[in-house]
Amino acid sequence: MVLKSLKNKEIIDLLKNGGVGVIPTDTIYGIVGSALNKKTVEKIYRLRRRNSKKPFIVLISSPTELKLFGIKIDYKVKKFIRKNWPGKVSVVFSCSSKKFSYLHRGTRTLAFRLPALRPLTSLIKKVGPLVAPSANPEGKKPAPNVKEAKKYFKNKVDFYIDGGNLKSAPSTLVAFRRGRVVVLRQGAIRLVESLK
Repeated sequence: MVLKSLKNKEIIDLLKNGGVGVIPTDTIYGIVGSALNKKTVEKIYRLRRRNSKKPFIVLISSPTELKLFGIKIDYKVKKFIRKNWPGKVSVVFSCSSKKFSYLHRGTRTLAFRLPALRPLTSLIKKVGPLVAPSANPEGKKPAPNVKEAKKYFKNKVDFYIDGGNLKSAPSTLVAFRRGRVVVLRQGAIRLVESLK
């Protein structure tokens, strides 16, 4: 069962030590690894044959984890986050630190999401923020289940966690520009562009 699998000590140790796995997220299956481990992030780019200039979304367990990436948020943004997190909304922040260039890929921005799936946030609390792109090579359909994910990645990842069939739109992606919410991608949650 997913709940037990995500609390498995072996999986926690694997992720802490640079491992990569396929797990159910709050939207679809993701191929996950530590966002704070450059080698792990690069491995996921290779596995997914991902465009090296496109950053991954980072999953966090609490807004306080934004500080790990040098991100400061103002009152209006805090208000938006309180309303929409946890949930299927990913938020883009400025992140110009060279330290995280392996994550922002020169875009100087990073997107974060606080998932509503408690076993997942519990896992993130133990292992730290995770990159979690969809479990498919770029250009292919996201795997709806572990069987399809295994066809893509076979034994090239360290573990698979079966959460049954998952069907969801991707997260809604937003950014803040001049005090307004700009919707970059309408996804699972429909948002209107505004910020009061």
